[in-house]
Amino acid sequence: MFKRLKEKWKVGWLQFTLIFCTFALGGSACARLGNWLLHFILAEKNILYWIIYVPLITILWPVCVVIISIPLGQFKFFSNYLHRIWGKIKGGNE
Repeated sequence: MFKRLKEKWKVGWLQFTLIFCTFALGGSACARLGNWLLHFILAEKNILYWIIYVPLITILWPVCVVIISIPLGQFKFFSNYLHRIWGKIKGGNE
């Protein structure tokens, strides 16, 4: 699985490892930040928490991943990656 992703992204093992770390750190940071932000809005985790949490995380994830990608040197990869995803969401063929 990792080898296929590495070949699909056309990167070496070091860059692949940095990309994978960026995904992990960005996702974790996004979850922590979303939880922290909602802690100030809602006193307890009820159904409203989850209704707000899911869209909030959806918005925060790209921001967190791009911010984490800068110090890891993967900004170019993730800006292209997010551009392709946004194109697919909008209905493009990319």
